[in-house]
Amino acid sequence: MTDQNPTGPDPADPDAERRTTAITNDGFVFDVLDDGPIDGEPIVLLHGFPERATSWRLVAPLLHEEGYRTLALDQRGYSPGARPRRRRDYQLPTLAGDVVALIDQAIGAEGSAHVVGHDWGAAAAWTVAGLHPDRVRTLTAVSVPHPRAFLRAGRHSTQLLRSWYMLAFQLPVLPELVIGRSGSDRGLRSFGMTDADITRFRTEILEDGALPTALNWYRALPLSDPRGGPGQITVPTTMLWSDRDTAIDRWGAEHSGRWVDADFRFVELAGVSHWIPTQAAQACAQAVLDRVRG
Repeated sequence: MTDQNPTGPDPADPDAERRTTAITNDGFVFDVLDDGPIDGEPIVLLHGFPERATSWRLVAPLLHEEGYRTLALDQRGYSPGARPRRRRDYQLPTLAGDVVALIDQAIGAEGSAHVVGHDWGAAAAWTVAGLHPDRVRTLTAVSVPHPRAFLRAGRHSTQLLRSWYMLAFQLPVLPELVIGRSGSDRGLRSFGMTDADITRFRTEILEDGALPTALNWYRALPLSDPRGGPGQITVPTTMLWSDRDTAIDRWGAEHSGRWVDADFRFVELAGVSHWIPTQAAQACAQAVLDRVRG
């Protein structure tokens, strides 16, 4: 998978003219990394906070080797051409609409894809599968459970304590100031980020000016009605979670199957932090392959 290339198709790619490097939705332009066999089964990859489509750069080539095409979307708040300032523009059904627009424009109006999401990308993936099941062949959620399982986990586990930062992110301006300081690296490491992860964050998020709108994913939460999100999921689903995740408790991930009326697999990785796609790419790719083949 190549690094972000907003300038257009790679001229060395024989399928460059057939690639989808950008899509439009809701008046915004979203960057897309389209790689792998152009006629392979499509897998949509959705990143989380605070990362971009390049977070899949180690996973995607492993999927390409098995004949799959990947479409990694720079999501709302991250793509330079898709950074609305209003919180209400970041509610989950709206974020799911961006993914449907990607499938429409890269695959076809009647097309469907395997959908994989990490962190907030997993929340978006659950929502796409719940609200638009005809567009989703299979679902692989990485780290973050079904939204209703996540809420229920607050009563059954340490999830509320682990989610303290979600409340802190509701404050105006202060989170941007604190996270933007070089001293915040220590806090990022406490969540399991490596030096390479932090360097990419500072380049792709801070220096590119994406942090304020990326935080809108959190700031839209008070505007969201949990009943308006995904209900029962009817597509085959894998929930991939890691036991050193300091942000997400095991309970919600393990019990997400309660909201899946299809084949469900809970896969636990030992000794891995929250950042599964960059720190356990082989295991992540294998979980995706096991699901899409199944």
